[in-house]
Amino acid sequence: MRSFCVCLLTVFCVATICAQDKSVQQLKSEASQTITKDPKDTVKKDWKTGGFFNLTFNQAALSNWSAGGDNSALSLDANVNLHAFYLKGKEAWDNTLDLAYGFINTTSLGNRKSDDRIDLLSKYGHDIGKNWYLSALFNFRSQFAPGYNYPSNLPPQLTSDLLSPAYTILGLGVNYKPNDQFSVFLSPSTARWVIVQNDSLAYKGAYGVDSGTHVKFQFGAFASISYNKKIGTAAIYTGRLDLFSDYLHNPQDISIYMTNILAVKVTKVLSMSVTLNVIYDNDIKSVNADGTVGGPKPQIQELFGLGLAYKF
Repeated sequence: MRSFCVCLLTVFCVATICAQDKSVQQLKSEASQTITKDPKDTVKKDWKTGGFFNLTFNQAALSNWSAGGDNSALSLDANVNLHAFYLKGKEAWDNTLDLAYGFINTTSLGNRKSDDRIDLLSKYGHDIGKNWYLSALFNFRSQFAPGYNYPSNLPPQLTSDLLSPAYTILGLGVNYKPNDQFSVFLSPSTARWVIVQNDSLAYKGAYGVDSGTHVKFQFGAFASISYNKKIGTAAIYTGRLDLFSDYLHNPQDISIYMTNILAVKVTKVLSMSVTLNVIYDNDIKSVNADGTVGGPKPQIQELFGLGLAYKF
């Protein structure tokens, strides 16, 4: 009986070891297999999102410097550009948001702004064939902080503020978009609201609003041309030109807003950017050196920066 039990136990152990060895071999075989993704499992993304952040900082200090200059100077500029593009079937929705703020501080001049911008653009379209879309456009532009003009031998004069001005555009038309880089929006039916929320600026009738009012309604034709291009592996250009003609008041006076940004990646975290903005609006009066009000003039802004950058 005892011999029988020993034999039975031996057979059980051998069977268990063989079974375990077979399981181990099976696991090794399965682990060595190449796993490939079924192409049918690939899901196309409807949204393409991204953007970049750029921060530029400059500082200088002088002491007994014979060449002359301010004792100290400090400047800081920040720019955030975001985009979200949607495409599914015949529906397309393009959204961009551009935020910028910069200031300069010097011993002799104190604090002054170098950049201040809020710009939201949204276009929704339905494909009607051959790269043309029946579209609606919404655009909002304003700034973050008060702006001043500095006439000679006079105190600074307030020229702008948050929501003073602000421009809101709502247009219906067609959009030609042959690719993700280029688009032209044309609208013969566009409503534009010019907002001047600051009471003192509204009282002066700044930016074309009637004196004492805060909003001016305009109705006319609008065109917006957008272009963005990746240049090589390190540079990105983004440009936009907006044109508006008011049917209700001097339609021959066309308002122009143009922005150009060239961002170049120098290293993984260091970048260079060049910005050129041009604005012309017949309702925006200039300020002369002696503080008197002048006629409308082209507004030109050029910015160059070398600083930290992050792309996402």
